[in-house]
Order: sequence, then structure tokens, then C-alpha cells
Amino acid sequence: MGQNDAVAAALVLAAGGGRRLGGRPKALIRYRSRPLVEHAVAVVRAGGCREVTVVLGADRERVRSTAHLPGCRLVANPDWADGLGSSLRTGLAALPARSPAALVMLVDTPGVSPAAVARLLAAHRAGAQLAAAVYGGRRGHPVLIGARYFAEAVEGAHGDAGARALLAAHPDDLTLVECADVAAPDDLDTPADLARWGAE
Repeated sequence: MGQNDAVAAALVLAAGGGRRLGGRPKALIRYRSRPLVEHAVAVVRAGGCREVTVVLGADRERVRSTAHLPGCRLVANPDWADGLGSSLRTGLAALPARSPAALVMLVDTPGVSPAAVARLLAAHRAGAQLAAAVYGGRRGHPVLIGARYFAEAVEGAHGDAGARALLAAHPDDLTLVECADVAAPDDLDTPADLARWGAE
């Protein structure tokens, strides 16, 4: 099996504290009768990822005891309050050895579908080492990072930037995967967002 034939490992970033949502950990916001983190894990698995690493932060012990996440590698990010970048660094460092790529999924994007995940994995199998879902041409999540870029991703992940610096540095290597017909990029940041998605 060649490197691009191996299935990327999913990296679910679920450490956020939901500051604009009353300080509730985003992982435990309920969507379709279950915590968002369970929904995100189900999506990446249905899309084709077998290995799933979940980065926890805010109220992580309650998330561990409340959410049902069998078979997931749970990793604590003690610096979660520093922003998304710290969770990406923590997650990449914790991936299984020899992972060919990381499919990065944000816990608060319930509109991302298994079909969108599958499209990014297909792009990786076709040779892409950097890929991002786009919606009507606008870049969003998930993002796929090939192993050759892990160290650079870690170096550039600061604050809430995540993989932004990495993708900006390699525009010619970035494969854009249109997903607007099968998914939506919206994140849950405000009470109005929760109401629109029927989350609570």
C-alpha cells in the first residue's frame, strides 16, 4: 500500500470553551440529541477515517465522562485557551506514528458531512498533500494536511490561525475541493448560530 493509499487520520479539534455561548465547552453542545463531539467523530468515521484523535480542552474531564467516544484517542490540550493553533499543535503531535495525513475537523461545524470528508480523502488518494474544502469557492473546513507538512503546520499554528499560515505559504500545492453541494461551512459561535442549527 502506497502512502497515498493509506487512510488519513482524523483530528477533531474539540477544546473550545464557547466564550460567546456562556462558557459552555463546545464539545458538549447538543446537536441532534447528542454532544457535538460525538457528531463530529461520527462524521469523520462515516467519511472514511478509521483512526480518530480528539483534542479536548475546556472542562475536559466532564467531556470525557459525558461523551461516548469509543475507539478515539483523547488528548488534553492544557493551553486550549490560547486558541485553535495550540489544539492543532497538540493534535498533530499525538497522531499515530506513520499517519500519512491528518484530516482536520472542527467540532463546531455540524454542517460538514461525511461526503465532504470523503472528497478530501479522495483528493489525498489522488496525490494531494494539502487540501481544503471550499464552499462556493470560499475556503473552509475540513482541511487535509499531508505528513510532509506536519512540522511546518506546528510551526505556524498560533492563536486562532490553525493551518492558515501553512495553506497560505503553499498556494500551488493546495487542492481546493468544492463541497457546497454536500455540506455547509457554518460554525457555532453565538446563540443565534445555535438557534439556526437547532443546537442547544
